[in-house]
Order: sequence, then structure tokens, then C-alpha cells
Amino acid sequence: MTEGVTIKRLTLKNVKSFLFGRPLDSDALNDEKYAVKWGLPILSSDAISSVAYAGQEMLTVLIPVIGIMAFKQLTVLSGVIIVLLFILMLSYRQTIDSYPNGGGAYTVAKENISTKVGIVAGAALSVDYIMTVAVSVSSGVQQIASAFAPLAHYTVPICVALVILIAIGNLRGLREASRIFGIPTYAFIVGLIAMLVFGFFKLLGGYKPPQPILPTVQNITGPVMAILMLKAFSNGCAALTGVEAVSNGVPNFKDPAQKHAKTVLLLLAIIIFVLFGGTAILANFYKVIPGERAMLVLIAEEIFGHGFMFYYITITTFIILVIAANTAYSGFPMLISVVSKDGYAPRQLSMRGNRLSYDSGIVLLSVAAIILIIVFRAKVERLIGLYAIGVFISFTLSQTGMFLRWIRLREKGWRLKASINGIGAVATAIVVVIIAVTKFRQGAWIVVILIPVLVYFMLRIKKHYTGIHDQLRLEPEEYNSSLDDSCAYTNRVIVPIESINRASIRALRYAKTISDNVTAFNVVIDKETGEKNRQKYDMLHSDIPLVIKYSPFREIVGPLVEFIESAEYDLTDRDIVSVILPQFIVQKFWHRILHNNTRVHIERQLLKHKQIVICTIPLQLHDDNNAR
Repeated sequence: MTEGVTIKRLTLKNVKSFLFGRPLDSDALNDEKYAVKWGLPILSSDAISSVAYAGQEMLTVLIPVIGIMAFKQLTVLSGVIIVLLFILMLSYRQTIDSYPNGGGAYTVAKENISTKVGIVAGAALSVDYIMTVAVSVSSGVQQIASAFAPLAHYTVPICVALVILIAIGNLRGLREASRIFGIPTYAFIVGLIAMLVFGFFKLLGGYKPPQPILPTVQNITGPVMAILMLKAFSNGCAALTGVEAVSNGVPNFKDPAQKHAKTVLLLLAIIIFVLFGGTAILANFYKVIPGERAMLVLIAEEIFGHGFMFYYITITTFIILVIAANTAYSGFPMLISVVSKDGYAPRQLSMRGNRLSYDSGIVLLSVAAIILIIVFRAKVERLIGLYAIGVFISFTLSQTGMFLRWIRLREKGWRLKASINGIGAVATAIVVVIIAVTKFRQGAWIVVILIPVLVYFMLRIKKHYTGIHDQLRLEPEEYNSSLDDSCAYTNRVIVPIESINRASIRALRYAKTISDNVTAFNVVIDKETGEKNRQKYDMLHSDIPLVIKYSPFREIVGPLVEFIESAEYDLTDRDIVSVILPQFIVQKFWHRILHNNTRVHIERQLLKHKQIVICTIPLQLHDDNNAR
């Protein structure tokens, strides 16, 4: 039987090893980190992937109102977003230099503004990371479904399955995750550059794309046009999510970590400038109308027809949108680990797992994203309303914190540095207002409410940890006297027994090894059973007294606690009562439901008593087929 159990355990171990890889030694952490080559696709995939849907979301707002003019405005808005991207890039390069240990906006705001503001930044960024996973995966599935229509009916289960697969990939560790998710990012970049080159060359060769039949609207008034542009701009700002992840993930880079992180940030800005700006200009010429089919897919069809490159663009777009979620898997666990170490999140979130990744943070992120996908039915147009506001709140607080830092320290070149962060703070604050106003009814109100709720719970968690620390902390004078012999407890042992059997005998034998004051305790619901148990116990000829209590209401724990606290037992403040619980262990899982497992209930109730120590003595039983 033991051999069979061993084989079963080995099989489960092998499955875990296959899915997540073998455990890594703590000394291997540096080998798990990445340099620029793999750090770029891992931490930039979110921002790069936004090229696939940010422009499309702007057109979705503009075309129904201003018709053919939408494409010209798309180019203008894309230019504004690219300028904002370069401002953020310069700002966050300074953050990387000043705060190389991670935490991003949370750490910057906490140290330079106030602790509560830092917690707001951490909560806002956490919401954005969760939204990144939900939006990226949903958008990816939507893109592929636009090319393969039968998949449209299964978007939610496909999204959930993909989130689970991404989580497994990240649970395998940093290095393996960078390989798994890095190559598709480069494939998408190459494909999109090829599409831009071929697209412009096709135009230069005299190709005239078919023009959609759209009205040319000229009489849109100033205020209406402004509101429309702001709404489209707020959708396009999704292209800027993910920039924070680079400064958050500095500790994941190989040394020199700061140099590598700043290089990745610069390359990210250049890539977005080329891809996002290029597709906006290309869309202005090809004038495709996104709807049931995605903008990039439609442009690729115009340029390549239905040849190899069309399917290459379609598939790599789908993949990059899905793995864009990996930016969140790189940023969120690192952020939440820093927050956890400060005591504002559960402590287990700060611990690395077998593969040196923050397993608990990865699981938490996956569960939250799956819930969002299910609730919003994987509809990007419904999720997009919740998107971006969280990250722009964190942008604003981070830049404000850095601005105050330069004002306070007044280091060499502080005026230029303060100007960069000051401009960044003002620009992102304006964007926060725009997104909050234009997307309020789309769902931004949920985020506006959710962030204060998260902050409240984070403060409650901190208060709990502080209270626990205060109660457990030793005062200086206690160090010299806490373990004196005069402070030693007297151990008194009680062994609750249901009947006289091998398990209870084993528990009584053990009790005699730890104390001379042992009592056997038996609760019965009728006096007849009590008499039978008394007769069997007397046959043991033991010097351990047996106390039998009658419980007319069939309660077990109550009579035991009453006995311990009664004058009959004579418990003093210097006594510790060790309650030893006999427990037989069955071999098969379905056997467990055949037994009442009273021990669990007894333990839960007795743990409320400060003078009681609980000990379980197991007795492993054989399988029925091998019973002797």
C-alpha cells in the first residue's frame, strides 16, 4: 500500500514538474533575470500590442459622427499620444535612476508625497494591471475571431483558457517566461514593419485603395467636436499603458539593471513611434472601417490580399494581444510584493515560489482577470471604459512625487529634471480628467469607486499587521526574564477519547511521555455508552484517570472546555493544557467522507482558548483490501 501511495505522489510531483519546471535554488535568481534582448518584449508587449487596437478604438468613436474626416483626426490624435509617450519615457528614465528597487509609482508617491497617496498609486496601478490582462486577452481573441468567424461563439472560454496558459508560463519563472513570450513580440514587430513598408511602397507605385462610402461632415460645432476628440483621445491613450512596468520591473534585469531598464524604455518609445504613428498614417490612406473585423486585419488584407503575410499579420496580432497580458504578469507580482513587504497586502504575496517567481501574485492577477472576462463577456468595448484611468492616476502621482523630490533635494541639474517630471504630471493629470469624464458612463465610475475601496482594505491590512506586531513584540525588560525557570509552565494533558481503541491507546501512551498529569476524557450522549467505555477502560489497568461527561445535547467541545475551566480540574494561570487528539488516517480520499472528522471542529473551538495546546496523534490505517 505504501508503494502505491509513493507512486501516486511521484506522479503528481512529475505533473507539477512538467507544468511549472523543477524547483530552483535561491542562488539561481540572478540567472533568471533578463537583459535588454528579452526584457524589451516581456515588459513592452502591452504598449506594443496597443498598436493593434488603440487606433481602432479612436476610429470607432470618430467615424459614426464625422465620417471621412475621422481618418485625418486619427493622425492628429496619434501624434499627440506619441508626444505624451516621449514625455513619459523621459520622466520614467529619471524614476529608474532614483528608485532602482522597483515599486514604481507606489514607492515614489509614498516617499515623496505621503503614505496614503502612495497606497492610492499602488491600488490604481494594480487595477490597471488586472485590466491589462482582461483587455489584452479579450482583444486578441476578438482579432482572431474577426478573421475566423466560428470562434466568435467561444470567446469567453478561449479567453479564460489563455489566461490560465499565460499564468502557467509565468509560474515557470522569469527566464522561461521571457523565452515563451518574447519571440512572438519580435515576430509582431517584424510583421508590422513589413506591412508599413509594403503599404507605403504600394501607394508610391500608384495603387489607389478603394474609398469607403462615408459622409463628409462639415457642420460640427466647436464644443461638440472638442468632446468627440477628447473621447477618441481617451480611447487612444490605451497605447501608453505598460510604460510603468519597466520602472516597476528594474529588479528583474541583470546588472547593470538601471542601464538595461532605461535602454528598454527608450527602445519602447521608438518602436511605438514607428508602429503606432505608421499605422495611423497608413489608415489615413487606406481608410478601412473597423467593425466586426479589426483595423489591422483589414489593412493587411488591402495590402497583401489573402496571401501568407495576411495570415501572418492576423496570427501575430492575435498572439501579441494575448501575450501583452504578460506585461502585467511582470509588473503586478513585483508591485504587490513591494506593497506586501510594507504590510499593506497579505504577506504571502511577497514570497517567491519554487521557480523564484511571485506565485501568489501571479495567481491573484489571473483570478481577478478571469472574473472580469466572465462578467464583461470578453467584450473589449465594455472593458475599455475601465481601462487606462488607473495607470494614468499612477502616472500623475509618480510624476508629482518625482517633481517634489527634485524640489526638495536640489541636486545638480534639478531644474531640468523637475521640469520634465512637472510637465509629465500636468499632462497625465489632464488625461486623467479627460478619461474620467469621457468614460464615466462606460464604466470608469467602477474604477473611481474601486480604488478607494482597495485603499481602505490596504489600510485595514496594515492596521491588522501593526496590531499583531504590537501584541507579539517583547519589551526590553522581558528579554532577560522570559525563559527563567520561574516562568516555566506546568504541562497538564487531556486526551479526549471517543472509545477504547488502538488510536486512543497510542495517544495515551504519548501523553505519559510529556507529563505526569494526564487525564483521559470521554463525552457520551447516553449513560449506557458511558458504562461500556468505563468497563473497557478498567481492563487497561492504567493509572491515568478517566473522566466521563454526559452531554444530553450531543455537544463534544462544550463539555471539554467546561471541564478545563471548572474547579474540578483546578487550572491555574501557570498551567498549560495539552489536548492530544487521537486521529486515524484512511488511505483513500473517498473514505474521508465516511467519517465525521470531529477533530477539525474540536481544534477550531479549542484554539480560542489561550491556555490550550493542541496536538494530533495520527494512526495510519491499511487499505480495506490489505487489512490484516
